[in-house]
Amino acid sequence: MSFSTKTFIIYLVSAFSVAILSALYLTQTTNHHEKPSLSLPLNPLQLHTLNGSKTTVQTWPELKASWRLALATVIGFLGSAFGTVGGVGGGGIFVPMLTLIIGFDTKSAAALSKCMIMGASTSSVFYNLRVRHPTKDVPILDYDLALLFQPMLMLGITVGVALSVVFPYWLITVLIIILFIGTSSRSFFKGTEMWKEETLLKKEMAQAQTTFVNSRGELLIDTEYDPLVPREEKTPMQIFCSNLKWKRILVLMVVWVSFLLLQIIKNNAKVCSVWYWTLFSLQFPIALVVFGYEAVKLYKDYKKRMSTGNLECICEASIEWTVLHIVFCALCGILGGTVGGLLGSGGGFILGPLLIEIGVIPQVASATATFVMMFSSSLSVVEFYLLKRFPIPYALYLFTVSVLAGFVGQLFVRKLLRILGRASIIVFILSGVIFASALTMGVIGIEKSIDMIQNHEFMGFLGFCSSQ
Repeated sequence: MSFSTKTFIIYLVSAFSVAILSALYLTQTTNHHEKPSLSLPLNPLQLHTLNGSKTTVQTWPELKASWRLALATVIGFLGSAFGTVGGVGGGGIFVPMLTLIIGFDTKSAAALSKCMIMGASTSSVFYNLRVRHPTKDVPILDYDLALLFQPMLMLGITVGVALSVVFPYWLITVLIIILFIGTSSRSFFKGTEMWKEETLLKKEMAQAQTTFVNSRGELLIDTEYDPLVPREEKTPMQIFCSNLKWKRILVLMVVWVSFLLLQIIKNNAKVCSVWYWTLFSLQFPIALVVFGYEAVKLYKDYKKRMSTGNLECICEASIEWTVLHIVFCALCGILGGTVGGLLGSGGGFILGPLLIEIGVIPQVASATATFVMMFSSSLSVVEFYLLKRFPIPYALYLFTVSVLAGFVGQLFVRKLLRILGRASIIVFILSGVIFASALTMGVIGIEKSIDMIQNHEFMGFLGFCSSQ
């Protein structure tokens, strides 16, 4: 783990600790006789009730042509296009757009945000399945990393949804700002490092193409030469088939279905009953079994390669697959899912930068993060649909816009990569989307928190069972 990575972790731990301790202090000092306010939680799965009455009003504007719909379509299209290219989804942009411009309530906006993320990620995955790996004869989707992170990400989402009920609104805002500014800054510096490396590589390649020394030591100018082992050409169908690994996809689908069934049954159970907590707890062994199997596989593979002197990277990541690094990946997966549960995103705001951080090349990091987000976002969409949390016409419209945006974004960036030959562009896009999300979510969150302070609303932690 590099010095910069350790510095980033210290920054997150310190800032999160200060924010949570502040919330604990306010919980102890706030006048408990004031009526707790749950007016705008960022992404609860259930309709919260307090003293038997709903605390939020469901607002579903009519789908009709207007300047608001046109502006939201443009923002949603650009957010989906750039979000999927960076592998972060774009939930931090969609939720403010849907609430401020169109006028949805926050819970409905979070549900529609998931629909948009699912649409963009699904089209991007389909596009990436027809794309070759830039350097190797392997799938561009790293299934080992997907199996490692997908169960932990989905587990984190359920934890984040539970925390969205307990955490005060201002604390969620602060944690999101801290996290997004940190990850966007770290991604930007990572992209800058990659840009410098690409510049040096381009200079070396240009020099190699203009000068070449033959066997007699004579200098030849502008000599063209082909690689010793030319890359085998494949048809689009061959590329598509080689990118599909059905056994791995089946495992991912089993995890997806298991979490979905548990969530559906849990939503029909009495909150905080023994049956409720039993169903909630069953999610942990499902996630840990799949994660543990993949972690052991990566660990053994790494040890075997090291014992034989083979320094080739395990899967796409260039890190050492030690116990410490595996635990770190597990925590990051849960953190990414927790942020997704709080915010209404697919968890890509953590997963995208994390894959870049552990040494995955940008093209594979983007494709893999989007692949994992497809599972996490679709799980939420199905559950939101069963709970009737979003209007179908708007969901279909925004889903269609996001599907087109995902294709256009991937097509544009792939062509840009071929022209410029710089994969660091993907990292800069990732950093920009996260930073834009920090600004939008931060402005809205700060404004709402100020209103809550002026209205003398409760600013501490809420009870989970009493807030349902």
